[in-house]
Amino acid sequence: MDLKYVQRIEKQFLLYAYWIGLGILSSVGLGTGLHTFLLYLGPHIASVTLAAYECNSVNFPEPPYPDQIICPDEESTEGTISLWSIISKVRIEACMWGIGTAIGELPPYFMARAARLSGAEPDDEDYQEFEEMLEHAETAQDFASRAKLAVQNLVQKVGFFGILACASIPNPLFDLAGITCGHFLVPFWTFFGATLIGKAIIKMHIQKIFVIITFSKHIVEQMVAFIGAVPGIGPSLQKPFQEYLEAQRQKLHHKSETGAPQGENWLSWMFEKLVVVMVCYFILSIINSMAQSYAKRIQQRLNSEEKTK
Repeated sequence: MDLKYVQRIEKQFLLYAYWIGLGILSSVGLGTGLHTFLLYLGPHIASVTLAAYECNSVNFPEPPYPDQIICPDEESTEGTISLWSIISKVRIEACMWGIGTAIGELPPYFMARAARLSGAEPDDEDYQEFEEMLEHAETAQDFASRAKLAVQNLVQKVGFFGILACASIPNPLFDLAGITCGHFLVPFWTFFGATLIGKAIIKMHIQKIFVIITFSKHIVEQMVAFIGAVPGIGPSLQKPFQEYLEAQRQKLHHKSETGAPQGENWLSWMFEKLVVVMVCYFILSIINSMAQSYAKRIQQRLNSEEKTK
């Protein structure tokens, strides 16, 4: 087999694994969850959208795409960029990320299913909260409890299409759907199939279209103009964004990066620090969650030892 062919397969495999891994991190439920759509996939889609309108093409040279986006050498016909062409360009990355988010929803399902079959009480706050909610379902008064009960009833009564509906929209309560499906022994492929279709196809296309429309050329120009119209501080805020966009245009057209505008450095520096802060917070939340779980197990063991004395 040709070495270049093998290297291409390896590169594609690593690319798919990268986006699936980011999707899992976004929904697996460790600590607070890492918002990888906002930090990675969203910016990637936005970059492709801005580049597509500037280059009037999505046929970016590979390599360096997807590591770096530059305009193709050939000139494209004016007015050929469409919403669908940009959606198609980022479909693989987005679908792989969506598959990862679906995989990340499996732990609550398996945990609740194992607890129901074994009769054991798992050391999980979400599952304990779910059981308390079932016990006090008739007396629930606050909005949060009613919303959780609505999700639980939808999944339990409607089945596949209820799970699909919950997975197809941004839903912070979807962990409850996984616990509900596991607790009521919903078949695995019913749960995972609906979750996969909802998250990797329906929800992912909704999010993609939103980002692409938001970062389309005329919308971006209107946003920059709106920033400049803010009384007093508008022009000073507008300048870094204008310089950043101009620097990106120069990069796309292979122009020298020497003497890049300061605005680009400022915005890039801010985003890089935001990513570092959110990743560190994610790691600390995992450590804190594990420490709380460990302390709770120790306390429960001490309590049980005192009762046996």
